[in-house]
Amino acid sequence: MKNNKPTTKIIAGKYKGKVLELPSLDVTRSSKARLKESLFNVLQFDIIDKIFIESFAGSGSIGLEAISRGAKKAYFVELDKNSYKILTKNCKAVEPESCQTAMGDTFVQTPSIVDSLKNSDEELIVYIDPPFDYRDGMEDIYTKSFEMIKKFKNENIYMIIIEHVSTLDIPEELGLFTLNKTKKFGKSSLSYFSLREE
Repeated sequence: MKNNKPTTKIIAGKYKGKVLELPSLDVTRSSKARLKESLFNVLQFDIIDKIFIESFAGSGSIGLEAISRGAKKAYFVELDKNSYKILTKNCKAVEPESCQTAMGDTFVQTPSIVDSLKNSDEELIVYIDPPFDYRDGMEDIYTKSFEMIKKFKNENIYMIIIEHVSTLDIPEELGLFTLNKTKKFGKSSLSYFSLREE
């Protein structure tokens, strides 16, 4: 019997076409191809040599796409054990030396990664994609994500991107960051924040 594991491919860059395994779809949503393509069209060359941090990473397909397109390094945070196993496998298959994975609570791990890079000369792009299907204990996941962003004090955050359900009201400002734009793709949207100019 053929094993029909869900997969996705890297869209462009030096690992274009590389197949990534996905966790079972009841645990994570794979970011849709159209949304992913739009994200990287917006980022384009801005991704080059940046550090990419993917919270709620699932299979890591966004961060690995970033590496394929020239990001210097990617950090991934994932809580689900099975998804984490697939994430580490995908990192090994692509470019293990540029990937750093953390298994655990995004609201603990992400701030700690961001904080550890506070005094570095590197610019950071933080991608936050909370699970949609409000599983138990997930009801306040967006509020918690917003609160987490408000606590980021890094001046070296180039951009914060939130993937969210399109019906969500997105604040104009979160701490040091201002909303630039929101792009909608059916049920999902991407909102882009950058450092407020003083």
